[in-house]
Amino acid sequence: MDEINKNIDESWKEAVKKEKEKEAVGQDNFLPSEPDFNLFITTLALQASISLGTVPNPATNKKEENLTQAKFIIDTLEMLQQKTKGNLTSEETKLLENLLYELRMQYVSKVNKEKIAEDKSGG
Repeated sequence: MDEINKNIDESWKEAVKKEKEKEAVGQDNFLPSEPDFNLFITTLALQASISLGTVPNPATNKKEENLTQAKFIIDTLEMLQQKTKGNLTSEETKLLENLLYELRMQYVSKVNKEKIAEDKSGG
């Protein structure tokens, strides 16, 4: 039975490998061959930056602000930090800490500007 499971597993791995190779052929985009934690958290941080309006949305090429969405992504990164504590390399830990720090500072700055604008307008 273990031999059958091993063969099925190996067949599945081979099929996935072939599928990945097919998808990569003809694509201009860089796709890593293996999932990478740094790429994953950097991608989330980029999404947060787009929501904070600090980076233009690639779909519209315009800066758009959605602080609720930005906070959700920042909270998601914080949750990942807590759940992966003790399981990351020092490089991954530092990157996650730095991304969270920068995003939190940008978020707080945006929220404070919003509050100041509301106070000035009497709202």
